[in-house]
Amino acid sequence: QVQLVESGGGLVQPGGSLRLSCVASGLAFKYYTMAWYRQAPGKERELVAGITNTGTNTNYADSVKGRFTISRDNAKNTVYLQMNSLKAEDTAVYYCNAKWTHVYWGQGTQVTVSS
Repeated sequence: QVQLVESGGGLVQPGGSLRLSCVASGLAFKYYTMAWYRQAPGKERELVAGITNTGTNTNYADSVKGRFTISRDNAKNTVYLQMNSLKAEDTAVYYCNAKWTHVYWGQGTQVTVSS
């Protein structure tokens, strides 16, 4: 059974930082492209950042470039999202995504940026 378990969300003040983690199990993690998506209330789910299976290439939404960093540790079956200089508009549920022969989603973790 494939599981993607996110953690690290919470409440943070504007300008603060959070680090999200997603631990994968039940799949050949090293072959999967991994990504973080987010969905704010009343909005569609959007891609935040992606990373190839080897970690060689990454891509980011324009809105987070220079503030967020995606990384992975294939030995730990884990993908991370370091989020700095957080803004109120970053408030959303953040989802981990794995894609190769199949597509899998985590259950999401809430990130709230508010003073």
